[in-house]
Amino acid sequence: MRILFAGGGTAGHINPALAVAKHMQKDDPKTKVLFVGTKNGMETQLVPKEGFDITYIDVLGFKRSLSPRNLWAVAKVFMAYRQSVKIIRDYKPDVVIGTGGYVSGPVLAAASRMKIPTLIHEQNVSPGLTSKLLSGMVDTVCISFEQSKDKFKSAKKLVCTGNPLREELFSLSQAEARAQLGLDSRPFIAAFGGSLGAKRLNEALISFIVGSKDKNDFQMLFATGQGQYDEVRELFKAHGVTRQNMPSVRLVPYIHNMAQVLAAADLVVARAGAITISEINALGKASVLIPSPNVTDNHQEYNARALENAGAAVVITEEALGEDVLTNTIRRLIGDDALLQSMRICSEEMGIRDGTQKICELIKKIM
Repeated sequence: MRILFAGGGTAGHINPALAVAKHMQKDDPKTKVLFVGTKNGMETQLVPKEGFDITYIDVLGFKRSLSPRNLWAVAKVFMAYRQSVKIIRDYKPDVVIGTGGYVSGPVLAAASRMKIPTLIHEQNVSPGLTSKLLSGMVDTVCISFEQSKDKFKSAKKLVCTGNPLREELFSLSQAEARAQLGLDSRPFIAAFGGSLGAKRLNEALISFIVGSKDKNDFQMLFATGQGQYDEVRELFKAHGVTRQNMPSVRLVPYIHNMAQVLAAADLVVARAGAITISEINALGKASVLIPSPNVTDNHQEYNARALENAGAAVVITEEALGEDVLTNTIRRLIGDDALLQSMRICSEEMGIRDGTQKICELIKKIM
């Protein structure tokens, strides 16, 4: 079997494709995989790191506002389409899979016109423009949330599979993960704003921690983001927060053992990227979600509201994120075991743990 994946830009578009590719090769070691991306996205790092081959096309995304750049983007689409046709002819895939980002557009359009089986996977509640445009062309559209169904009325076949998740996410029980992290019985909070960090979220978390200096009634792993670690550490020092007077708070730039940390958590405070909330739901975790306002079509807030409406999360927009708002919310949740348990149950009911397997089965069927 030869599979061609098209997706890129952000880790949220690439990691689902990597999860599916790994599972397909595990199921059949003879499976060949090739990725198509652009040289400007995170796929240039993430795909080779996982040992997969990647080739590139030259394409630009469209601005949603009127912009002279869109004229150049249109010209690039036609060039990228021709590049995609050549890649498909040379590689001869049995199936072509799109996981989002504008790179998916010309590749899936070319594959569909060449009568090759096609499938797209949409990670977010509110789909991207590329996914919507492709939905009427491809053989199967996979969505991650039931709330997305009305967005794909032109799809030939629509299946709610959930997001493909890393297998290691389910390797530990909460008790095992807490023991490995050296945690005691106090509530454990996992707080993070993504690999680059989120300044407003970091500031609100600092306020919560500083205000809790005399309490020490919780445990926290606080990932600041690579670019903001030194700044946050200095702010801690300025407020007199040290490892000596707050040993239960650990500050890190990035969480490399996320599966272990999420398994151990009683409460997650985070952005609302599609993979993050799918992992939270799959593990049945209560959460406080602060959607990033700096994303296309405000899709993180749509993701977060889906959990809030189900009773699984509390949502605070950045606009409403005052220092006391986050502090009061966290305090209310960790002080109410019954509420946390109710949120965990609602989160688990939304969770889909076998998204990878479902998508792989669909790939085999459309071939």
